[in-house]
Formats: sequence, structure tokens, C-alpha cells
Amino acid sequence: MKVMAFNGSPRKTKWNTATMLQTALEGAAAAGAETELVNLYSLNFKGCASCFSCKRLDRKAVGVCALKDDLRPILERVREADALLLGTPVYYGAETACTRAFLERLQFPYLNYTDYSNSHFPRRIPTGLIYTMNVPAEMIPTLGYETGFERTRANLARHFGSCELLTANFTTQYDDYSKYEANAKAEDKAAYREAHFADDCRKARELGARLATGKVAA
Repeated sequence: MKVMAFNGSPRKTKWNTATMLQTALEGAAAAGAETELVNLYSLNFKGCASCFSCKRLDRKAVGVCALKDDLRPILERVREADALLLGTPVYYGAETACTRAFLERLQFPYLNYTDYSNSHFPRRIPTGLIYTMNVPAEMIPTLGYETGFERTRANLARHFGSCELLTANFTTQYDDYSKYEANAKAEDKAAYREAHFADDCRKARELGARLATGKVAA
């Protein structure tokens, strides 16, 4: 069992997304899985180039992106993985640009233009999706975030088999709030993190264990 995780945050260690992904992989490892964490911001790649090589009838292989960059060997390993986990902070109500580019490259080769319900991915595997955000949970419906989150979750489920969504809200952004603009007081952020982030990480660990055992919710 191999679980691959992808960090779509420019912050590669310690911070919210990286911490939750690492904790999830610890849960997967404890359940017996081999794990790999890929920091997308360490790679030189771009999104889909609309070349449609992956849709040609005379293509040599199905589900393979033709672009040759740092992402190519990663996508080759995805084909051998038993579970996938993607984590991203929320920027302007959506995934980071790097995450969005990755999702295009990850999913489009497996989109079957003849039958959208029949993915070209060679088998069905569980996936997970973690969003971390400055927004309090109660504001998600007001801002309309649920629609975008669900679209990404549903696409991953359609292409790979199933996808479970996990969110962490009102996350800490700065080491020192006195140096930056902020819409919340440092003490409020600290209190919320103290009360909730450990539980967010617990949920991430449990998600990692479910990924390793194939028991992720559809």
C-alpha cells in the first residue's frame, strides 16, 4: 500500500497545511502504508497546455500527459499509488494556483471524453482533500466556498474512485501579528488554534489511516 500526498502550500514545513498532511501520513504509516509527501512549490511545472495529446485516438498510452517537466515523474508514480491526498490553503476562495495547475495535469489525462463516468485511471483508489483557511467555519456558506470545494472533491472521486473532504478553519497565518494586517486579533487566533488545531490534526491522522485501508467515504 502506497499513499502519496501533495502539499499545495508555498509553506513546506510546520504551517497548517504541511502539518496536517504530515500528520495524515503518520496515520497512514501507522496503518501499514508506505508514504510519500510531494511539495508542489518545489517543482517546476505548469498547468494543462491544451495540446490534447492525451485525447488523440492514436495516442501510445492512455492517461498520460505529454508535457515534460518536473511533474512528469510524479504523475508516473501516481499511476502506481494506492491512495492520494491533496492539501491546500484557500486563496481567494479556491485552491492555490500551484494546486490548481497540479489538479489539471493530474486529472485531465484520465477524463474520458467519450464517457465522463468511465475514468481512464486504471483502477479505483481512495483520495482525500484537505483545505486550510483563515475563514471561520460559519462563514463558508456565506462566501459560497462549499460549491468550489465540492466540485474539486467530486472530480477527484469521479476520476479515482472516492474522495473525502476535510477542512481546518480560522487558521494562524503569522508568527507575529503585530507586524502585519489582520482581520483578527492575535490572541483570538491563538485561542482558537489551542482549542481546535489539535483536533483538526486528529481528524487528518484518521483520514490518513482510512486512506491506507481504503475506507474513505465516497
